[in-house]
Amino acid sequence: MLIIGAKAITGETVSVRTERDAIRDVGGYLEARSGEDVVDLAGGTVIPGLHDHHVHLRAAAAAAASVSVGPPAVADADALRRVLRAAEPRPDGWIRAVGYHDSVAGDLDRQYLDDVISTVPLRVQHRSGAMWIVNSAGLVALGRSDHPTGRLYREDAEIAASTVSEPIDFASVSARLTAYGVAGVTEATPDLTATELDSFDVAVRSGRLRQRVLVLSQDAGHGSLDFGPIKRILDDDTLDLDALTAWIAHCHGDGVAVAMHCVTVVQLVVAVAALRTAGSVVGDRIEHAAMVPEEMIDDLVDLGVTVVTQPNFVAERGEQYLQDIPATDLPQLWRLASLQRAGVAVAGGTDAPFGDLDPWACMRAARDRLCASGAELSPSERVSAHTALGLFLGEPLAPARPRVLAPGARADLTLLSEPPAVVLGELTAEAVAGTVIGGVLYPND
Repeated sequence: MLIIGAKAITGETVSVRTERDAIRDVGGYLEARSGEDVVDLAGGTVIPGLHDHHVHLRAAAAAAASVSVGPPAVADADALRRVLRAAEPRPDGWIRAVGYHDSVAGDLDRQYLDDVISTVPLRVQHRSGAMWIVNSAGLVALGRSDHPTGRLYREDAEIAASTVSEPIDFASVSARLTAYGVAGVTEATPDLTATELDSFDVAVRSGRLRQRVLVLSQDAGHGSLDFGPIKRILDDDTLDLDALTAWIAHCHGDGVAVAMHCVTVVQLVVAVAALRTAGSVVGDRIEHAAMVPEEMIDDLVDLGVTVVTQPNFVAERGEQYLQDIPATDLPQLWRLASLQRAGVAVAGGTDAPFGDLDPWACMRAARDRLCASGAELSPSERVSAHTALGLFLGEPLAPARPRVLAPGARADLTLLSEPPAVVLGELTAEAVAGTVIGGVLYPND
């Protein structure tokens, strides 16, 4: 395939030839060969295929078949009751709701949900993704009828083991990603089981999941998947510095980097202390880094870790942040420009389904730092449109190292119908004309 009539994001005229799953030639003007498929972008832009460096594909697919019960669409208790009572049970008999935030109706428990729905199993996932709240009928189905509150914290695996397994519709979420120009993803769910890894492997091999997949979990020998750092979730209530240090040392001893989920300051403090003791290696990552005090930026630089952050939450949750977080702490929230100025390697991910799957919305949030109302949130952390785009152009195993259009590189490309100035000015998925994944073109209709 030969792509002509294109501009690189820096403005130069460029043609790109692919053969099988690799880029063969790159030049200003390349002549078409006999019988070669030619794609003329007519002044549009070609860039390396976008890579979402932190996403939860299985959860995103499940969320698409769930009821959304979070703000702003569901803003109060009355709206929550209406939405839940109107919901139809899934084929497994459950009503599954996602995206709940305490601002809607406070701390939910089994009694509250029983007052809404008592005859059908119901589970509601908190927006953080860390907790499910289950009604009494659901607790009976889980064999947990004696649970006092129905608030199940970090028990996804237990819930999955006690419910009827449904096929994951990777094809639907993959099609959405393709329409956004995403050619690869990093599956950030830790400790995936052999069965879960099998589902990814089968989906990739069958073509239902088109994207290249890097998994932050133990390598279990699935040839269609790539494996990177091993992820560990840190929770404030269970932090153990010695245990975390030993885990990091063990992973490094096995030649594997680590990725640590840090959304609070105390989690970041413990992660940094553990890395200082165990030592850091190339590829170590901090996932989210939602709160970074000024005095800890140099620690991140010294350790050489990569921060994979989600500035989309500025736009998606900014109003709640402005309401809930003290003004003195807001500058610590979802830092970006200050990290990069200091020399911290930074990349971007959407954290879907807990964030919007659209990476272009994440880029706009990184550039604009605007909440839904138009209020600014730490505008000093804004970055240029080019830098925002670059958050999704990194190598999967080196997220802050930009991929380039060069012979020998994997033929993963995002084709855009607009010239570079418009692409950078608008940062919208509407400009995506097609996505090339492993040398195969998927045009946007």
